[in-house]
Amino acid sequence: MKLTRSIMLLACSAFIVPAFAQTKTSGWTNLFDGKTLNGWKQATGKAKYEVVNGNIVGTTVTGSPNSFLVTEKEYGDFILEADIRIEDSTFNSGIQLRSHFDPDGNDGKGRVYGYQAEVDGSSRAWSGGIYDEARRDWLYPLTLHPEAKKAFKLNGYNHYRIECIGSNIRTFVNGQSVAYLVDDADKKGFIGLQVHAIGKNDKAGKKVYFKNIRIQTANLKPEAFAKNIFVVNKQLNTLSDYEKSNGWKLLFDGQTTNGWKGAYKPGFPEQGWKVEEGAMTVISSEGKESANGGDIVTIDEYSAFDLSFEFKLTPGANSGVKYFVTLSENNPGSAIGLEYQVLDDELHPDAKLGRDGNRTLSSLYDLITAKKDPRFVRKIGQWNTGRVVVLPNNHVEHYLNGIKVLEYERGSKSFRDLVAISKYKVWPNFGEAPKGHILLQDHGNEVSFRNIKIKTLK
Repeated sequence: MKLTRSIMLLACSAFIVPAFAQTKTSGWTNLFDGKTLNGWKQATGKAKYEVVNGNIVGTTVTGSPNSFLVTEKEYGDFILEADIRIEDSTFNSGIQLRSHFDPDGNDGKGRVYGYQAEVDGSSRAWSGGIYDEARRDWLYPLTLHPEAKKAFKLNGYNHYRIECIGSNIRTFVNGQSVAYLVDDADKKGFIGLQVHAIGKNDKAGKKVYFKNIRIQTANLKPEAFAKNIFVVNKQLNTLSDYEKSNGWKLLFDGQTTNGWKGAYKPGFPEQGWKVEEGAMTVISSEGKESANGGDIVTIDEYSAFDLSFEFKLTPGANSGVKYFVTLSENNPGSAIGLEYQVLDDELHPDAKLGRDGNRTLSSLYDLITAKKDPRFVRKIGQWNTGRVVVLPNNHVEHYLNGIKVLEYERGSKSFRDLVAISKYKVWPNFGEAPKGHILLQDHGNEVSFRNIKIKTLK
């Protein structure tokens, strides 16, 4: 039987699916039709974006700032997948998530800001890490999950899966769990494809390839995330279900002093400390060490652990977070223990004392100097994140804002040699107790702490 022309046209049209149409069977929407840049627009920069062999290809241009090709639509909760390839080990790129455009930024040229899933071809290998473009810098560098550095492959296509569901942002590269961020800065925004700026002496023409870009926005089903991956949780004094299931506990609930007491005291100090706006703050006493409320310690003791905390310094302030504090010394002033130094390196004189800077911020006080990149140190008055990891084999690491700044072996010959030339030489077996309290120091300056969490390691 012959079909009329109108019936034939109707039949053919049933197989034409708009580029952004969501199929009922898969629940996925294609953000790229493989042929055109429909649904996308260039927000900033002069990099060239074109469609070549089913790819969106971005090419670097000398003298251009970071360039972004962004979706015309905004998205809130979603699961995004894409295949990405870069060929140059000196080049990186990224996918913007829930991002925004500031027309006044970059001296009126406009600026894109927001979450970015990193695409990194360099030996640093932070692909899948989470960066906050033009705002807070790195939120989840892969120093927090070094095993994931091997997931990304240079020259071949890499499959990215990014889940933005509520406050949880999780990344997967080639099927491997990479980064886990909990944050509320942005509820929705556009998706963007970055071509990173290049230096004046770099050769133009570096390329990044994107294909198979698709999104789900309904009936979202997150994939299982590998266990025991460190979570960067920016929500105030809370733990995600994932953190709880992996053994994390809050040491400070944001409202009370439960779980803490004064060092050498039966209860919490009656003065010198306050809980306000979700933070526990030592009140200034003009720099007099432990002369007001005194140090506070956890009621519980810990052996092997992963401790994370945020701290905020006032100008010229000094404090510290100590661990393996036994309170057995009964010394005047601050209680004794291994100390993660909390200090204003610019204004406090203690930064110039000791040896080779071993009393500066995030150092193992008076023993080992922290090797810090100034880029990863937040300004005085802003919140910094400290972290101390003590493994069951006595390997210890200090981190500042996600970057490892030192490591050592507790009880080793090299450790004991350092103790022997430090202020701690007068205490036998200093720093080698099998367990101890966590301590927040009262050094007489106003310093605040929040988001204090710990996981026991076995």
